[in-house]
Amino acid sequence: MKKFFLLLFTAFALLACGGSKTVTVTVTNPTSLERSSEMVEVPMSEVVAKLKLADTAQVVVLDQDGMQVPYQITYDEKIIFPTAVKANGTASYTIKTGTPAPFEVKTCGRYYPERADDVAWENDLVAFRTYGPGLKANNEHAYGYDIWTKYNTTEPVVEARYASELNPEVKAKIAELRKTDPEAAKQLYQSVSYHVDHGNGLDCYKVGPTLGGGAAALMQGDTLIYPYCYETQEILDNGPLRFTVKLTYSPLTVKGDSNVIESRLISLDAGQYMNKTIISYSNLKETMPVATGIVLHEPDGAVVTDASNGYITYVDPTDNAANGNGKIFVGAAFPASVNEAKVVLFSEKEKKEKRGGADGHVLAISEYTPGSDYTYYWGSAWSKAAIKDAAAWNAYVAQFTQQLRSPLHVTMQ
Repeated sequence: MKKFFLLLFTAFALLACGGSKTVTVTVTNPTSLERSSEMVEVPMSEVVAKLKLADTAQVVVLDQDGMQVPYQITYDEKIIFPTAVKANGTASYTIKTGTPAPFEVKTCGRYYPERADDVAWENDLVAFRTYGPGLKANNEHAYGYDIWTKYNTTEPVVEARYASELNPEVKAKIAELRKTDPEAAKQLYQSVSYHVDHGNGLDCYKVGPTLGGGAAALMQGDTLIYPYCYETQEILDNGPLRFTVKLTYSPLTVKGDSNVIESRLISLDAGQYMNKTIISYSNLKETMPVATGIVLHEPDGAVVTDASNGYITYVDPTDNAANGNGKIFVGAAFPASVNEAKVVLFSEKEKKEKRGGADGHVLAISEYTPGSDYTYYWGSAWSKAAIKDAAAWNAYVAQFTQQLRSPLHVTMQ
């Protein structure tokens, strides 16, 4: 009997000192809404400390059924993974040492120097791009975010669209055909262009010299101080679950000061229609209004402005709508208070001279204090994909904003 207890004690000691330690992550939903496809974030440093991990150790994340959950370690040293939590419920996850299974890439992007320095990115639902110094050098004026529609697939599509559109041999062939057979040139162009739907979506959104699909700008009085293409870019996260890019802009002139520098941190998570954006302005000397805007392509379009609940939406008719391109639903959501949300139409002079035929913006106006961060979310959906109508999109954005203002509670032990 004495020998039995000695063996039992030894077994417990070995178990305690072995590699069986785990971290339990508990996610609590404080709302009466079902929460899904939201990313849980936990500091990697705490996981390393609790598990006493070696530098070469790998971990797995397991759900309550013991099944592996895909995760990503982000540039700012967080483990992120998707969660699903019932209304007013909790969900538990386990992190421990182990070999992770291969994860499907759902979110990714790239810098495209071959296309005027675009930065374009996507997840399993949506795709976007923003413009860089190459576009500015060409004297093209597109200030805001561009929206690329996506459907019939959850796999990446952006890389293939650029490769098709920019193929040098095909471009040369189109140029030759235009001299002798314009109709054949047109057909060949349409067969490769990302402005045509080849079965998984297209670029049918018009930005022009506006804020496009949700860019922000400081305001001096009633005048927007438009940012004009980023100056530098750095991709910080590139999937499988989150894309993050840091953009720095050329100096802005604000109230006579020509050295106000805007920095943006844009991130998109898998399973979400909305990008998170954090903006800061260095060298700004006083508090000023900052507006997030969505360009209007019809003066009396379907707009929702809800400052008290913190969101704006618009139904865009799409470029070349007669071609059956459906409608693009655009929105922005705000975790902090919004002072005012309203439609501001361009003057006839602006419409003719500067704004490429756009009619104005729907704006959500807040205050920016020097030294702080301005955080908001912006994104889109398409009527030919999962969200079919404006009512469904408005409900999505309203619920998304409610979730921003009542975040999931995450604890570790």
